[in-house]
Amino acid sequence: MTFTRHTHIDNLDTLPRMPGWVTSARVETLEDVAFLSGVALNYLHVVLSYNHVPQALLRERLALRAAEACVAFSGRPERTADLRDAVHLLRPGDRPGPAGETYLAWRRAVERPMSIKTLGRVLPTLKPGQIAAWLDAGQGAPVTRAAMVLEAVLTAAPRGDVATLILADAALAQALGWDQIVPLLAAGLKRTELRKRGDDLRLACHRALVASAVEAVRLAADLARGAARLNAVAPKLRAKRAAEAVGMFLTRDAVAPSSLPLPDRAARRLCDRLVKLGVVRELTGRDTSRLYGV
Repeated sequence: MTFTRHTHIDNLDTLPRMPGWVTSARVETLEDVAFLSGVALNYLHVVLSYNHVPQALLRERLALRAAEACVAFSGRPERTADLRDAVHLLRPGDRPGPAGETYLAWRRAVERPMSIKTLGRVLPTLKPGQIAAWLDAGQGAPVTRAAMVLEAVLTAAPRGDVATLILADAALAQALGWDQIVPLLAAGLKRTELRKRGDDLRLACHRALVASAVEAVRLAADLARGAARLNAVAPKLRAKRAAEAVGMFLTRDAVAPSSLPLPDRAARRLCDRLVKLGVVRELTGRDTSRLYGV
């Protein structure tokens, strides 16, 4: 099954929708699950080609989901709100803590085009040669390659879930011809499945990618609509450097007013106005130390 690659759309409703049978089908064999994951990844591949989807923001949201999964694997209690606070409210000289470090690793993994050098910066405890060797361990179709990398890294470093899952997603992106990592595996896998090997691990990866690709397609559509609403009101904003601020909302999962390129009071006023216009949400529910996002 193939789709025409689009470079421009005028109607967000033309974003392809995942067929319902992809998630409703009850299949058990590796062959059948592999077919479903192929369909799901193909749909996601097409969605990632649409200009109206804010790609950097999508990757950031998926990185947050991946980080939350990895933190849960480690038995820590931090969840989405805690991870956002740990990173976006970090002051110069402060350390983000173990959960925050996990989130930072995933954010760095999706920031730049993928390369051994980039992965080396994301995973500084690993040598570039080792990263390259592990990525080369994957052979065959994309999901098979990702599962083989997952198995190779888990065998060598069984406690390194974050590095393992980043490298497995890198192998998947590489095999699919994507320039940047799109976090998918961590959020779809269970902790116990990371102990599987061979066909059992491949089956778990296929199932994980069905669930994660379906969620990524849904999220991409939501963010495309949100980005369209924000872009529609952007010309009406009079604050100096408002366009630059809007660009930050379109590329970051969460934004603190203090990080915007405006004086503090002007930044808070801009955030409040965007909330009133219905194009940005306040994410924390607090009166202070607030964070905002599309």
